[in-house]
Amino acid sequence: MRIHRLVPGWQVPNRMLNLLRFSRDYQQFQRSSQSTSRQSAQWADRYPCLEDRTANTGFDRHYIYHTAWASRVLAKLRPEKHIDISSSLYFVSNVSAFVPMEFYDYRPANLKLDNLVGRQADLQDLPFEDNSVESLSCMHVVEHVGLGRYGDPIDAEGDLKAMQELQRVIAPGGSLLFVTPVGRPRVCFNAHRVYSYDQILESFSDLELNEFALIPDDTEKGGLMVDPDPAIVSQQSYGCGCFWLRRAR
Repeated sequence: MRIHRLVPGWQVPNRMLNLLRFSRDYQQFQRSSQSTSRQSAQWADRYPCLEDRTANTGFDRHYIYHTAWASRVLAKLRPEKHIDISSSLYFVSNVSAFVPMEFYDYRPANLKLDNLVGRQADLQDLPFEDNSVESLSCMHVVEHVGLGRYGDPIDAEGDLKAMQELQRVIAPGGSLLFVTPVGRPRVCFNAHRVYSYDQILESFSDLELNEFALIPDDTEKGGLMVDPDPAIVSQQSYGCGCFWLRRAR
C-alpha cells in the first residue's frame, strides 16, 4: 500500500494518514512474523498508537523541569525528612528514594513505597505547629485552591489562605519549594490562576527568596532559567515560576 502517492489537491487529514500507515505497518509486521518463529499479531489485539511517530519526544515542560529543579535543591539540602503538599506523585515517589518523604493531599493517593508516607490534609489548615517544618514543598498546587476543580470549596481567597499556611509552618532556617504559573496575572476559572513575580514575594513576605528559576514560554530561551532577571516574568503568558524560599534563623 503506497500512502504517499495521493491525487494532487487532496487534503487528507493526519489521522487518516496515520490509519493508513498503521494498516500498512500491520501487514508488513505479519509478513515479517511469517518468516520467523516469533508470535504473530492478532487483529483483535490491535492497539493503534497513532500520534507517537514524531521527530522529537514531547513532554510537559512545566512538570519535567520544575520537578527536576526541586529534586536538585533537595539533593543539595539532604534534609532528614521532607514534607510535600499535593505536588507531583512522580516527584515524591522518586525523591523518596534518597530523602524520607511525607506526602499530604486533599485527595490522598493510594501510593505505597518505602520511605514514603501518604496522608490527607487541607492546604488551608495544615496539621503542623507554627515554625515546625524544616523542608517543605508545594508545587503547581496553590493556583487551583478555591476554584472547585478538585472538589475543594469555592473561595476567591483560597490561594492566599493556602500560601499563609505554608509560610506559617516553615521553621527558622527551613526551606519552602514553591512552584506556580507566572506571567500576566489572571484567574482562568476553574482551572488555575497565574501570578506576577511580585505577587508571590508579597504573599510570602515573612520568608526570604534564596533562588528563583523560570520555565519560560519561549523554548528558545531554554528549559530552566536559574536566577533570571525577574522582569522577564512579566513577559510570560503561562510561564512556570520556581521559588526557593527560606525563613531566617
